[in-house]
Amino acid sequence: MGSKFNSELHNREGVTYLKLSGVVDEDNDLAGLESKLGSGTLVIDLSEVDRINSCGVRDWVNWLGRVEKNGARTVFVDCAPAIVSQINLVHNFTGNGVVKSFYAPYFCTRCQREKLLMLQTRDLVAGGPPFTAPTCRCDECDGPMEFDDMEESYFAFLSNAKKVPSDPSVDAVMQEFSGVHESTGSGSGGKLRSRSSTGSPAPSSSSLSPSPQAAAPVGQVAALPSVPVVPAASRPQSGAQKAVNGHHGSLLPGLAGLKSNTTTPGTPVALAQQAAEQAQSQRFSLGQAPRSLLPWMMLGVLLVLAAVLLIWVFVSA
Repeated sequence: MGSKFNSELHNREGVTYLKLSGVVDEDNDLAGLESKLGSGTLVIDLSEVDRINSCGVRDWVNWLGRVEKNGARTVFVDCAPAIVSQINLVHNFTGNGVVKSFYAPYFCTRCQREKLLMLQTRDLVAGGPPFTAPTCRCDECDGPMEFDDMEESYFAFLSNAKKVPSDPSVDAVMQEFSGVHESTGSGSGGKLRSRSSTGSPAPSSSSLSPSPQAAAPVGQVAALPSVPVVPAASRPQSGAQKAVNGHHGSLLPGLAGLKSNTTTPGTPVALAQQAAEQAQSQRFSLGQAPRSLLPWMMLGVLLVLAAVLLIWVFVSA
């Protein structure tokens, strides 16, 4: 059998216990289990089925039909949410069998944790429609949890659910191989467990508490660790840096004098700088002028051409 699909088979006093887990797809090995299943009560535990695709549904329906044709009386227990979804979508997904118990998903908005609550079909059907999700409390904060699906669609199969007969042998088999006592009622007596597909666990309160260094009053920014600044004069310099610094130092007086001359009015340098600025402004204005005078220039050219044309006409006449 493939690593994605696994099965566990036991026989006790005329009752066959079959547990399926993993993914039921085109690589399933359901056909290989037929020869191991005989007539009598067949308890199929579907609590560990993570996913089932369209190919898996096709193989499942065909396999279940052959098993029941051989005389098996199927009882489905602890159906995972993925199985409940298929029961609501495919009318013959359970064949002639009965759904004894199933899991319902819940979510705690406070702890951000998902849980599955085991529900007994017999208890829900006894109350009659409309079928609503029982109350479930979080085992972390003891607060009420929200049902993590649409109640109307998730419990739709209960409207056509068959009567679940009481069978102590089935309860004994479930108690022995899965550790679940099937006679337990729903609601407060249901079995809570973490969903297998849940991601990383919610962080604890200790991991969410800020460290003393990171804590800061509201409206203030926590101070960053100060980094000592070494003055430039105290930093060690290489020989090349000393030579460059010395060369720059010898040029500084001349540059300072040149800067002072440019700022002194009336000096040749100041006059040259002023002339360069004026020339630059004139070039800018000349570069912008043609754009604004272009329509007028074209109009003038047209007028000159019209005048020349009129003169030529009069002269030729």
